[in-house]
Amino acid sequence: MKTPAELAKAACAVSKVKVNLSVRQMMLMGILAGAYIAFAGWLMTVVSHDMTQHFGSGFTRFMSGAVFSVGLMMVVISGSELFTGNCMMPLGYLAGCTPLKKILRNWGWVYTANLIGSILIAVLIYFSGLADNAVGGRALQVAAGKMSLPVVQGFFRGILCNWIVVLAVWMAMAATDIIGKVWAIFFPIMTFVAAGFEHSVANMYFMSLGLLLKGTPAAVSASGLSEQAMASVSLGGFFTNLIPVTLGNMVGGILFVAVFYYFIFQDGLTDLE
Repeated sequence: MKTPAELAKAACAVSKVKVNLSVRQMMLMGILAGAYIAFAGWLMTVVSHDMTQHFGSGFTRFMSGAVFSVGLMMVVISGSELFTGNCMMPLGYLAGCTPLKKILRNWGWVYTANLIGSILIAVLIYFSGLADNAVGGRALQVAAGKMSLPVVQGFFRGILCNWIVVLAVWMAMAATDIIGKVWAIFFPIMTFVAAGFEHSVANMYFMSLGLLLKGTPAAVSASGLSEQAMASVSLGGFFTNLIPVTLGNMVGGILFVAVFYYFIFQDGLTDLE
């Protein structure tokens, strides 16, 4: 495995590569990453939708996180662009490796593409008919819970989430084989999901599917949600969650991983400037 000091240099090298991707590459790889996270979100819903009544809340949260981790595994190992993971890129800017303007360019295109990929999977699942049941009811519950989350709570849960997600990417970079990357990703991602933190790209999918299922009687009935709860599933609720969670994700990943590790290993990065 790479040492933490070697990881800081590797993060700079990765940042250089990412800022030089073409718009076509960023869009296609960003759509794939959004889709991979959405696949993991659907898997989590399928696996956990009826677990609480049999195994309790704690174990259900653990299993939800365990299966959701496959999303970042696909993102990292297959090669795709995830906005939340790319919040590590400012380490390259601080080290003088990558211009801030190019980092912002990457974030803009990748975030947009992640949204497209997330919505794509939500639409495919909706038309597949797989959500016209209790699983769809659970998907609606998840969406309603996110869309009714207070803004301040969404922001701080976003910070907590992406501190861990970017750390998972950081740790995966340390591994030199596939198995090492899998385990480096599994534990942090399981942690953030089980802990109840908020991930902007995952929420793009969860809330998009909720908006689609709001008009599906079988899913609405299975959800058991009140009229007030159902009313929160709206475009307004979508952005009320997504904006603070995205900002929180940025703070968590940039400050607590990129900035912290830059200042820890700053001396070793001077030759990269």
